Parts: sequence; C-alpha cells; structure tokens
Amino acid sequence: MNDRHACPERHDDREEIARLLPAPADWDLPREQHLRHKDLLMRHIDRDQAETATPETSAAPVRRARPRLRPALVASAAALALAAAGTAGAVLSGNGGHDDAAAAHAAADMRPAAALLHRISNAAANHGTLTVRDDQFVYTREMVREADLTSGKAVVSPLKDYEAWVSQQPGPLHRLGLSRVDGETLPINAELGDTKGTPAGLGRPTYRWLAALPTDPDKLLAYLYAKTPAAEGRERDQAVFEEIGGLLGGLTPPRTAAALYQAAAKIPGVDRSSRVRDAIGRQGLGIVRDDTRYCVRTEWVFDAKDYSFLGSRSYLTKDTSYGKAGTLLSSTAELAHAVVDKAGVRPAAGDRTGTA
Repeated sequence: MNDRHACPERHDDREEIARLLPAPADWDLPREQHLRHKDLLMRHIDRDQAETATPETSAAPVRRARPRLRPALVASAAALALAAAGTAGAVLSGNGGHDDAAAAHAAADMRPAAALLHRISNAAANHGTLTVRDDQFVYTREMVREADLTSGKAVVSPLKDYEAWVSQQPGPLHRLGLSRVDGETLPINAELGDTKGTPAGLGRPTYRWLAALPTDPDKLLAYLYAKTPAAEGRERDQAVFEEIGGLLGGLTPPRTAAALYQAAAKIPGVDRSSRVRDAIGRQGLGIVRDDTRYCVRTEWVFDAKDYSFLGSRSYLTKDTSYGKAGTLLSSTAELAHAVVDKAGVRPAAGDRTGTA
C-alpha cells in the first residue's frame, strides 16, 4: 500500500507513528529532544531488520522519524517529490505554486475553522504583553498522558504531572532548564547533536524569539513552511500545523499568538469540532486536522468562553497494528504558566496564568 492517503500497518512506518507521540517517562530530556534519541534507536533497528529482510519486505523505503516533537510537529514523501519536479507548493515554490497556495488559503478562509481561529486570534491579541528578561525562566505546568509503542502496541500511561522551567537566554545553551515529573526533577540538556549548545529557535522558542517572528499571518506562514524540518512520509501541511501546535501552550507574545492562529486558519485541511476534551476532561472548542497518511487526528482544545488554549489530544482514526480506532496517543492539559527568576522554584499562585 503506497498510497499516501492510506493508513499503513507496515512495521517500517512505526517511526513516524512514534514521532507523533510524546517521549516515554524518561524525563532527563524534554519530549522533543527525547525523540532524537528514539530516532537513532529506530534507525539501528531498521538497519538490523534490513540486513535480514526478504525481497518482499525490503521493498518499502525506510522512513526517518522527525527528531523533535511538542506534541507532535515535516514534509511528506509526496511533497518532496513534487518539490523535486518543481511543483511543490505554496510559499516555497515559483509563481504557479504560490498561486495554487493562495487559492487554497483563500478557500480555507471560508471554512468554519477559519472563523473560530479568527475569534481565538482576536482573544489572544488582547492579552497583556509580558516583560521577560534573558536571565529568567518560563514556567509551565501541565497534565500529560502518552502512549508507549515499545511493545508494538499503544500502551497509554497514567496521567502525569509535568512541570518545566525553560531558560530564556538566547544561547546557545548546554543546560536548557529543568523538568519535574511526578516530583522527580531532572535537567533539560541541549538537543542531541548540538555540541555547541542549542540556540533559541523552533526547537527552543524563547519569549524574545517568539516576539521577533513575523506578525503578518501570510509572512509567518511562509516562514513556517520554509523552516519546518522535513522528513520522508510527512505531508507538508500537516507538518506546519503540528509546528504551530508545538508553539502553543506556553507563554507567547500576544501579537505572535494572534498571528499563529490566523496562519493556522490558512492551512488546508484544518477543521473545527465541538466535541473535544483535554487530558483532564475539560470540554472545549476544537481545531483539528487529520493526518490521513498515518490515521492520526490532532486536536487543539480551547475554552468556549475566553478562547484560551486548554490542551491537545491525538488518537488513531482507523485500526492499525498499534491499536484500534480511537486509541489515545497523547493528551495534555495546560494548568499554569509564569515567569520566574530561578529554575525549580514554583511561582506564587498570584503570578500564574492559566487554570490552577
């Protein structure tokens, strides 16, 4: 089954499904960095299997998992092939591709999801701008559930209490901050391969870096299409949608947050849902997109009253070798955010934003 719209059950696709999941309960690295280690492990496994594969099983190409995730977040083989032919889309192509993308974006603006995202964008724009110094830390607390695919089946973890203190120094840094899971505190180290340290950027979005992003939605979307890392087997639109999802949930400058939501409204395939819940069961308004290649739906959950971001969820939409349709892959609930002077120290209740 080579159709990119099919939902494969081949073992050579488990890397990409694993890419969609938060890392397991080894929290010495944040979730997106842990996947870099997982990627190396999966490459070794595939290499070993390739050495013993039969001609029938070796026909399918080996896919590389994207090395970062929060919660998820790359280009498809089809998109790469189109790019090679000079027809790949949108903001990265010539005039023809740009015109096609503009038409797709104009059509997207007519969808109910676009209307909801514009309301969310307007609400985000009205939040107050913070002053965050480079020597401070952004604090996040969330509840997380995640699936482990080690056994070949999706085994969903119990709900975990996850806290993080992320340094706001532009870097490059070797020590990015601290994480605490169910009471255990561990350092957040530089991303794998960053021997000189990890700078601020998509992989480590500091408040100052986020504030420097374009606030024009079209320019921001062009930037994200250009900068989102590519990986085989990933649809480009889904990759950018997940990239935006990876920037949600923390402290974001209001104008940047507003632009991110408006940019998401322009991505083809984005839809809305009124039946979504976060990891602790809070029901809200949903912005969703289906990864038809891997049968996974990603949902963003927003409060129905003030449009604040509550959390996210992803699950299988069809039966696969990893589980039945509806099997949970990841779920988060945002509880609190703050700016603090020292890593490991919780903010006072009055200094937090979000739902305590």
